[in-house]
Amino acid sequence: MHIEDIFARDRTTFSFEFFPPKTDAAAEQLFEHIRHLEPLKPSFVSVTYGAGGSTRQRTHELVLRIRRTTTLEPIPHLTCISHRRAEIEEILSRYSHAGAGNILVLAGDPPKDAPHYDRSNDDFQHAGDLVRFIQEFNRRGIHPDKRGFGIGAAAFPEGHPSTPNRLMEMDFLKAKVDAGANYLCTQLFFDNHDFYDFRDRCELAGIRVPILAGIMPISSLTGMQRMAELALGTHYPAPLLRAIRRCGEDADAIRRVGTHWATEQCRDLLDHQVRGLHFYTLNHSGVTLEIFKNLGAVDSQSLGAGGGL
Repeated sequence: MHIEDIFARDRTTFSFEFFPPKTDAAAEQLFEHIRHLEPLKPSFVSVTYGAGGSTRQRTHELVLRIRRTTTLEPIPHLTCISHRRAEIEEILSRYSHAGAGNILVLAGDPPKDAPHYDRSNDDFQHAGDLVRFIQEFNRRGIHPDKRGFGIGAAAFPEGHPSTPNRLMEMDFLKAKVDAGANYLCTQLFFDNHDFYDFRDRCELAGIRVPILAGIMPISSLTGMQRMAELALGTHYPAPLLRAIRRCGEDADAIRRVGTHWATEQCRDLLDHQVRGLHFYTLNHSGVTLEIFKNLGAVDSQSLGAGGGL
C-alpha cells in the first residue's frame, strides 16, 4: 500500500522498526516477536539496512517474508553509501516486482570495516540524491502502482550530527522533501519539546509532509549506552537520568522507568496531534506491548482514535 493511502486511512499512524537478524535462529526469534505485535495492527513496519549495504540480502528476505506470511505492510530502508546507480536500480526492481509499496531513504553509515570510507566516488552523495533517483524510477512506470514507490526520509529533531549549522540543516531537509519525499520519520528523542520545536521549524521552512515521531524506550543501561553511541547528539533529560540513577543496578526497575517515560512521551505526543508514532523495537515486542497497554489501547486503531482528545 502506498504511504499516501496509509496516511489517508489512518488519522494517526503507528509503526514498528525491525532490523535483519544475522542468523536463522535469530530470524525465527524475531518472527515470534512480530507475531506478538501483529494484533496491534500497525500502519506499517520498517526494516533497516546495514551499514554500507551489509544486510542487503537479509533485509530483502525479511521484507518478503513479512509480506508473504503476515498482514503487515513492510517498508524497507535503503541507503546511499557505497552504492552505484545500477545497484540501486536492481534493488528497486526487485522490490517493485515483490509489490513493496514504499522505501525509507537514509544517507547511511560507512561499512564497519571501513570507518574512513571515502564517499567521493559514491553515486549518491546525499539522501536527497537517492530520493530523486527513486522518483526517476517511479516515472518510468515499472512499479505496479502508477505513483511508484512512496518515499520516506529521516529527520533529526535535535539536529543532524554532521550538520552543525541549523539553518542549513533545514534547507537540506526541505531539499529532500522537494525532491519527492512523502513523509519524514525522526531520530529517537526523549524530550517532546525538542520535537514540537522541530515541527514548528519545519512549518516555517515550508515543509508540509507528515512528520512521524521516533520513540525508543530505554530497557537497560547497556542499551542506553549503545543508543548514546549510535544516536549522536541525543539529549537525555535530567529527570530521566535521575530516575534511572535511582534504580541502581536493578534491571527490572530500569526497564519500568524506560517504559513509563516512553508511555508519557506517547501520551503527550498524541495529545498534541502527532501525525504518527514510530517505535524502534530493537526486535523485541515486550516494551511496545506494555506501552500500548499503558495507553489503554487494544490496537493502533483504538489508540489513534483517542489521540488529541
